[in-house]
Amino acid sequence: MLVKILMLVVFFAVMMGVGFYCRKHSTDVKGFVLGGRAVGPWLTAFAYGTSYFSAVIFVGYAGQFGWKYGVASTWIGIGNAVLGSLLAWIVLGRRTRLMSQGLESATMPEFFGKRYLSPALKIVASIIVFIFLIPYTASLYNGLSRLFSMAFPGIDYSVCVIVMAVLTGVYVIAGGYMATAINDFIQGVIMIVGIVLVIAAVLSQNGGFIGSLNALAEVELEGAAPGAFASFFGPDPLGLLFVVILTSLGTWGLPQMVQKFYAIKSEKDINKGTVISTVFAIIVAGGCYFLGGFGRLFEGKLNVTNGMPEGGYDAIIPKMLESLPDVLIGVVIVLVLSASMSTLSSLVLTSSSTLTLDLIKGHLVKKMSEKKQVLTMRVFIVVFIVVSAVIALNKDKLGYIADMMGISWGALAGCFLAPFLYGLYWKRTTKTAVLVNFIVGATVMVANMLFRAQFPIQLQSPINCGVVVMLLGLIIVPVVSLITAKPDKAKVEEIFSCYKREVVVQAKESLGE
Repeated sequence: MLVKILMLVVFFAVMMGVGFYCRKHSTDVKGFVLGGRAVGPWLTAFAYGTSYFSAVIFVGYAGQFGWKYGVASTWIGIGNAVLGSLLAWIVLGRRTRLMSQGLESATMPEFFGKRYLSPALKIVASIIVFIFLIPYTASLYNGLSRLFSMAFPGIDYSVCVIVMAVLTGVYVIAGGYMATAINDFIQGVIMIVGIVLVIAAVLSQNGGFIGSLNALAEVELEGAAPGAFASFFGPDPLGLLFVVILTSLGTWGLPQMVQKFYAIKSEKDINKGTVISTVFAIIVAGGCYFLGGFGRLFEGKLNVTNGMPEGGYDAIIPKMLESLPDVLIGVVIVLVLSASMSTLSSLVLTSSSTLTLDLIKGHLVKKMSEKKQVLTMRVFIVVFIVVSAVIALNKDKLGYIADMMGISWGALAGCFLAPFLYGLYWKRTTKTAVLVNFIVGATVMVANMLFRAQFPIQLQSPINCGVVVMLLGLIIVPVVSLITAKPDKAKVEEIFSCYKREVVVQAKESLGE
């Protein structure tokens, strides 16, 4: 217990130190929200990765999908690395950085408002961001609670929620985006080291990698081929594909992810960040899902009834880890805290900046000084953290982590992915098409949450429903754009001129032919 507590004390001390060190970078809006648009490739790549992978991935997704698909769940991590990191940086990175700077937008809703010349879109987008980030945040605490109760059986879970919420709030309020980015880098290193050590320790309990794989091949499931859990695509390839799409392509429409591209320093840094982010995702996401794939080897500890572990899917990973040495359990706690706090800091900064810059400034309050905007964002960080913590303290009323994530990711990606992607590349995209997509995406996901039993059996899963909404948006936006009035050509050309900056260089040869 003493070892675990000491590790937490050191971890929290470092986080707080970074927060107060970065106060000088958070005196104005640009510095507080974007780090002055001068964040290097390593910090940006790690900030992207640690915001991507949280306790939701390590506890909820790895446990549930490892149980369902076996070692084939590793494909989810590979998809996260290739689609969610590599292609996201290649397709979105440079264009997002240039256009967001050209439009002077600091948030995704502000981007929509200026790109499509519609203040209404900015307001609608900011409301969607605020509403659907709440279940995401609650799921972070829920995942952490499972491991916390396993590591500290004598300490109430509410203590963990309150401490995590307060300390995250302190360093984000003090240092803004730069503090978040530096802490994300530190937390990312912890995640990489931790996941490697944990995988090695867990597999050693069943005879190493080969022994664990052979044992997994002997696990039988009614209706599945023999050895399905140790096979290449697992017992349900189609279900696996839906999870890969939502958790990989879905990040393209998540505001807390895309805004990382706003802050990177230069185009050269984008190329470096692409490689770093992809490698990080392969190790962390691939490692988490690979570890979860061996969950069925611990059925004896899980008291399985009718195919469901006691305590649900979220209990699988904690049971796999509870027999590890105390030092390793301490590493796991710090690992999951790192993943949770990095994502929480990103979410609260995104939410507070959206409410301040997109809803209050210019609408509820016509004139706001830089100082007042930063102060308002800090106040909303406190409000958002308090609300999310209160929800998390009622954890018995929360659903499975994966379902909560499915609702949040499905709604945000369903509403924003297509409008954002087409907005960067296609001049013909109209504000009407964007609004229609917002309405369809939000309505379908809310209906899925409230009236799930009335949906077709394949779409009752928030994950499957989120994938359908997201892909549907890629069709809705171009179709509606083509049948609605064209945007002002001159204004659109001016917006896209950020990609056509011309420079004059000296010719290498003075004499021409």
